[in-house]
Amino acid sequence: MYLVATFFCVAQSDVVAMNDGDLVQQILNGNSNAFRFLVAKHQRLVAHIVGRIVQRHEDVEDISQEVFIKVYRKLKLFRGESRLSTWIAKIAYNTSISHVRKQLKNERSYDESPALVANESDETLNQKGIEREEAKKYLLELIEELPVHYRTVLTLFHLEEFSYREIEEITEMPEGTIKSYLSRARKILKEKLEKVVEAEKTNIFTDYV
Repeated sequence: MYLVATFFCVAQSDVVAMNDGDLVQQILNGNSNAFRFLVAKHQRLVAHIVGRIVQRHEDVEDISQEVFIKVYRKLKLFRGESRLSTWIAKIAYNTSISHVRKQLKNERSYDESPALVANESDETLNQKGIEREEAKKYLLELIEELPVHYRTVLTLFHLEEFSYREIEEITEMPEGTIKSYLSRARKILKEKLEKVVEAEKTNIFTDYV
């Protein structure tokens, strides 16, 4: 039993040490540990992208699973011309957009649909920390109201830290459009927060306006 456990740990450490090309090759060779590692490594990325585009939260898990099924089936097409995470993000983006299109096929546009997540909780937060959490929660609610493409580029750029070039590859939007969406999204959020600050006479949004 000890030998089996030791072998498994060694196998896992070997997988962790692999670069994208080697990891893909191991999966194509039938190494199930390698694919489990790929899923574990990229599931947060996929969940973030799917969650920002798909409005119904109950659908996120199913669509994320669909994404990884597509990743597995298409893995032989990965050529290493971009990061594996970028390639997976593109599949997640296209799968999510297709889902939204199907849902809204009878509506005029699917361009006005889902958010960034960034939460921390600490029972010992002081008053300032609590106010900061309230501000962050409200900011996330505002982001939820943004058009889907605005939410998507905000997530990819600020949360997942993809470059403009990588976002262009994932979404097939021109770099100029990506920068424009980011700029408009920030402007909308700033204007909404300024209105709240004025109406509520609060300074809890100081870090964001």
